[in-house]
Amino acid sequence: MTIGLQRSAAVRSAVLPVTDAGEAEASAARVRNAALFGGLALLTAVIVVLDVMTGNDLRIVPLLVVVPAFVSVFGTIRQTVGVATWIMAVVVTSRLVSGGSFWDLASGVVFTVLACGLGVGSCVLRIRHATEIARLRTAAVALQRQILRPLPVLTGHVVVHGLYAPIEEDRLVGGDIYEVVESPYGTRVIIGDVQGKGIAAIGAGFAALGAFREAANREPTLTGVVDALEDAVVRHNTFSAQTGETERFVTALILGIDDGDRVQAVNCGHLPPRLLHDGAAAPVPLRQTSVPLGMAELSSEPRAAEQLDFPSGATLLVFTDGVTEARNAAGTFYPLDTRLGRWAGSGSREVLDALHADLDAFTGGVRRDDIAVLALRRAPAGSRSPVLAGKGASPRAAKAFGEPHGNTI
Repeated sequence: MTIGLQRSAAVRSAVLPVTDAGEAEASAARVRNAALFGGLALLTAVIVVLDVMTGNDLRIVPLLVVVPAFVSVFGTIRQTVGVATWIMAVVVTSRLVSGGSFWDLASGVVFTVLACGLGVGSCVLRIRHATEIARLRTAAVALQRQILRPLPVLTGHVVVHGLYAPIEEDRLVGGDIYEVVESPYGTRVIIGDVQGKGIAAIGAGFAALGAFREAANREPTLTGVVDALEDAVVRHNTFSAQTGETERFVTALILGIDDGDRVQAVNCGHLPPRLLHDGAAAPVPLRQTSVPLGMAELSSEPRAAEQLDFPSGATLLVFTDGVTEARNAAGTFYPLDTRLGRWAGSGSREVLDALHADLDAFTGGVRRDDIAVLALRRAPAGSRSPVLAGKGASPRAAKAFGEPHGNTI
């Protein structure tokens, strides 16, 4: 009970400030009152002078009724109400001074009040919508903290830096997944891509991640971990079918890393990694590629693990197809292997920063899929496991190679 209360308090302390900040930003003024009302006074003076010069043949002052609608796009509710009040006073006074029949005056006043009221109403709706978006974004941030581990991560065997960029910046959590777990059998790593997008894809990804976190510590073999992942995705698909949702599969690459110079890998329909070593970058051939998670019943061959070279000083780069299938305006795919050769002599953090910037430049900032990349390097000799060392693993991971601490998102 005490643990539950502590966790609830921690969640509230982490989420509420973000919510307050997001809501405050959504309703904050983008133009200072002095500039807004100074410009309004100047505009009013110009319109009134022009109205006097044109006489009764062409009345210009009534055109001021569009100003509250314009201000509602960027102003606060108070600013919009203030502008609307000012405009109503100016327009109504102008109509009274210019004279006319009772019905002309009445219709002019009613039209002015309605136009100004619509401007205020539009502002209220805009700010309400922006506030709701801010709350949803805060919820997405909290969800991401539960699903995806902050990077970098230091274990007793490897330092992992990462790049994560969902296709929609406001969504924050996409269909790509990753996790790093230190277990009694070594460090286990997964990177995967859930079929499809949206909340349903996130649910399938969370099912796979939950199973991986448990099985990575329980199963002595890497194939046992993968079998547990398969069962979890199948169970999730069974539940999805019962609730009328689409069944999904997950392409994934699962790695097992120990103190040797090789890595175990089980490939479930995923892209092969790249090895950056001695100033060169090259694809790592995977000779045993099985079907994606959730589709084992379609294959007669069991999944098997194979050995990959991972010498000390090398960087092993694993990624999702959002990288290789990124296209430029001409429809050309991103030349990953060519570009990686330029950065083969750089550290993990520098490679990821360069890759992120180059992808944005290549695509013109237009992404068609989520992007997840992990850069793995052997941990320095004598590194303590975060399981044993407790908090502070991420700063130590950054310090291990003299690289800045934090995610690229």
